[in-house]
Amino acid sequence: MSPLDSQERKTLLKLARFAIEKATQRGAVEDTRVDPLPGRLGKAAGAFVTLRRGERLRGCIGHLEAASPSLGQAVFWAAQAAALEDPRFEPVRPEEVAELTIEISVLTPFEEIAAERIVPGTHGIVIQQGNRRGLLLPQVATEHKLTREEFLAETCIKAGLPRDAWRDATTKVFAFTAEVFSEEDYLEKKSGADEMSAPR
Repeated sequence: MSPLDSQERKTLLKLARFAIEKATQRGAVEDTRVDPLPGRLGKAAGAFVTLRRGERLRGCIGHLEAASPSLGQAVFWAAQAAALEDPRFEPVRPEEVAELTIEISVLTPFEEIAAERIVPGTHGIVIQQGNRRGLLLPQVATEHKLTREEFLAETCIKAGLPRDAWRDATTKVFAFTAEVFSEEDYLEKKSGADEMSAPR
């Protein structure tokens, strides 16, 4: 999928904020279907939604392409889950929502790759061994200044595997890239509910 334009990015950011506002008010994630969005937003794609409160991570959950009928739906579901279902954090409270900054990562399809071809900061990684799988976004390597081997090791840990499991012949390594954008890019944090029609 070609890069999203500015208006498409803003639409997804507003949709994510709308989803977070509604989910925190209800106190639960619901399997709500959003109205179809035009163009690339209506095509299947994986996406992660990352929430920060100041400099502190507050939640990060994703939906992969195979699990969602459209990019808009993936963002809606991931935003709700990032707010309420990330097991590392307490659920976001309604009064916190205005203080959150939303970042969206739109993923390309996964491609199996040799570990030595991974480029930290460019590639995200999926490590899979049997029924264990871990994923780290490209920006994780950049934010933590990880080398290739450190990035692979941290993804193994995310999968619940030993740090060096990526060297095992039974382990599969997949790479992807991500188009990453945030509310901070547009210097706006308007209420999504003011701008979006209610999902079905």
